[in-house]
Amino acid sequence: MHDLDETDLEILQLLLSNARRPYSGIADAVGLSAPAVSDRVTKLQEMGVINRFTIDVDRSQLRDGIPVLITLDIASTGSDVASIKEHLLGDGAVEHVFTTAEADLVIYARVRDNDIASWLTDALDDDAFDDFEVTLLAGADWSPDLGETEFALTCAQCGNTVDSEGTATRIDGELYQFCCPSCETRFMEKYDRLQREAD
Repeated sequence: MHDLDETDLEILQLLLSNARRPYSGIADAVGLSAPAVSDRVTKLQEMGVINRFTIDVDRSQLRDGIPVLITLDIASTGSDVASIKEHLLGDGAVEHVFTTAEADLVIYARVRDNDIASWLTDALDDDAFDDFEVTLLAGADWSPDLGETEFALTCAQCGNTVDSEGTATRIDGELYQFCCPSCETRFMEKYDRLQREAD
């Protein structure tokens, strides 16, 4: 398995600042050849470190609603936070959804009119949240940076950190990381057993 190193972090930082940066430019910056950079980016994608390449649109340049920050107090009646997040992210007005330690959702959105309550009840079921708080934003800046980040892939079986001794396997299109071959074997056995029981 490819050992993730400082060069991989440099490549990620360069791609964060400009995902369309040519591999030849990245290669000059990190001291590798363009094909070597391409190989590393492909490996980072296969490992699930890079999920997708996207663009950062400055919506202030578009007529796209009023920028607001909404803190949503999720209903204590057992509402599924994950499905609420997924539903909100599918709404064109929502750019980001954050989950707090208290299981509240903080939403950055651009709402077309200033009737946030109506927009929320249209976007979500009435019983999905108990209360909400709105902050009108004057602007929003985003600065993608890895800072002092280190790689910490987690074993899908035991939760330990995956290092150079680790393995990876793709199951039904999803890549799983393992700290050792025995964890991979145990995971596969459990996965196969659950598949048989489901059928």
